Parts: sequence; C-alpha cells; structure tokens
Amino acid sequence: MASDKSGPASSTPLALRIFYIALNVFAAVSIVFANKAVFSLYRFHFVTTLTLVHTLFTFVGMLVLSRLDFFTPKKLPQVAIAPLALGYVGYIVFNNLSLNLNTVGFYQILKIMIAPAVIVMEFLMFGKVQNFRIIMAVAVVCVGVGIAAVTDKVSISNVLGVIVGAASVIVTALYQIWAGSKQKELQANSSQLLLAYTPQAIALLVVLVPLFDDVGFTNQTVDTVLGYEYSWGAISAIVVSALLGVLVSLSTFLVIGATSSLTYNVVGHFKTVLILTGGCVLFGEDMPWKRFMGICLTMTGIIWYTVLSAQAAQAPAQAAIPVKEASPVSPEKERLLPEGKADQSA
Repeated sequence: MASDKSGPASSTPLALRIFYIALNVFAAVSIVFANKAVFSLYRFHFVTTLTLVHTLFTFVGMLVLSRLDFFTPKKLPQVAIAPLALGYVGYIVFNNLSLNLNTVGFYQILKIMIAPAVIVMEFLMFGKVQNFRIIMAVAVVCVGVGIAAVTDKVSISNVLGVIVGAASVIVTALYQIWAGSKQKELQANSSQLLLAYTPQAIALLVVLVPLFDDVGFTNQTVDTVLGYEYSWGAISAIVVSALLGVLVSLSTFLVIGATSSLTYNVVGHFKTVLILTGGCVLFGEDMPWKRFMGICLTMTGIIWYTVLSAQAAQAPAQAAIPVKEASPVSPEKERLLPEGKADQSA
C-alpha cells in the first residue's frame, strides 16, 4: 500500500508501478471526457451542482483513504482553512465552467498556462524571481499556447469561453499558491488540508447552488436542476465522473508513493497528449497543422520546465548530504504531495 508512511519506491514491484501509472492516466484522462459528456451529450449544464456532487464524493473518498492509512488526518483550525475552502470552490467551478463552454482541446491548452501564471503571480505577490532558463522555458510554453489558441478559430471566437478559461487559470494559480503557503503555515500536507476544508466547501456550495444554478423550486422545467430529465445514462455519467475524481485521488497516492515526483510530472505530460487527442477523436475537434505545431512547441516548453524544476528541487537535497555519503549513497527521492482536489477537472 502506498501511503505517506510507505517505504522507498524500489520496494514496489515494477509491474505494480506500471499498473499504478496506467490507473492514474486512465482516471485523469477519463474524468475530463466524462465531465465533457455530462455537459455536452447529456446537456447537464448545472456546473455548481455538478461541483457539489464531485465534492461530496471527494470528501467520502478522502475519509476512506484516511481510514485505509493512505495519509493521517490532522485537525486544523477552521478559521485558518476557510479561505482554502473558498479558493477550492472557486477553481473547481471555474474549471468545470471552462470545460462546459470550451472544447476539450482549448480547455486543456489553457490549463497548461497555470504554471506560467503561478510564476508571474509569485513575482507580483512575493517578488520571487526564477532563473533565466526557467523563464525561457515558460516563454516557450506561452508562445506555443498562443499559436495553438490563435489557430483554433472556433474556440478563440467564443469570447465568453476565453474569458472564463482565463479566469480559471488565474483562480487556479492563486489557489495553488495559497494552498502551498497554508501547507507551510499549518504544517499539513495537501491531503490533510483537503479532508479538513472539504466540509466547508460543501456547505458553501449548498449556498451557491441556488444562486448560480436554476434549481426550480417554484417551476420545475427541464432547464432546472429539479426538473431535469434524469435518464439512467445521465445519472450514470454524473456518478462515473464523480467516482473518477476519487479514483484520481487514489491513483495519485499510489503513483507518488511508488515512483518519484519527476515520474509523476512526466506522466502528466502524457495525459495532456491523450486528452488533446481524445478531444479530436471523441468530440470531433479539429487539429490543423498550425495548431498541432503550437501544441508540440507547448509540450517542449513544459517538458523543459519540468526538468529544470526537478533539478532545482534536487539541488538543496544533494547539498545537504554529507560529502562522505554523497558518492556511495543515492539521496532519498523527493516525495511530491498530491494536489488537493486530485485534478478532477484534469
């Protein structure tokens, strides 16, 4: 079992590590297509309501994972984690809304911009400056995203979709910075934070659903949550998308516990390629050669950025190893804390 108490990755058989990676890829890619199917095929456009369903499933799933000893729950001050609950709701709602309004490909391309957005915001908020090579890698990503976006005539003409997509990038970047600072402040990992603030997020969503979704308390038409025609197919799609969110959380624990942070990030790039490909195959999205070249340039920049980030993260650990042990003993791998919401919007 891969938990935060697990041993080194070398103790996990290779076949099991491959299975964990395959499971994570399947869950993370499938949840994007499942959510898109809920919005596009079954016309369930109640984004806040769907977010509430996902959050309920996530809370139950995290409780189960904690009972199975994947991580140890930690009691945290409710006032201190309240802002995280608000940020969590904001970025999940905006990401689901972006997926609802945009094509799968454009949605995923915009998500790639989160890393550059974090770097810019850390500079503006804290004066943190990255080294020249990382800035160049981010510049390559931005140029690639620009080419891919501009050549997607259908998506770029969807002004509301572009605005919501840009807002989702900004809100997600802010949430990630916020969550990172709270981890240090409260001495808690992302899983402990998620379990602690999810009840607050659920309470907030219960309030927001009637404000942003037409629930239909007085007039239950098919365009309302209560009047929607819940076919078995629609119900199944909604439940499957929620269960996939939990599976993403589980497989993330397993992959990180059995491999390394670099492996997890490289797998993330593979998932991006699969999602972009699936958007074309499953939803008939176009892939002109200029857009394809923009995506290739983007992926090159992202991979370069990942390698540079991994090198920067390993440097302090290597410097801390005594000289007499540095040569014969390999440093223990860095453990990456899984993202709080398990990337339910991928």
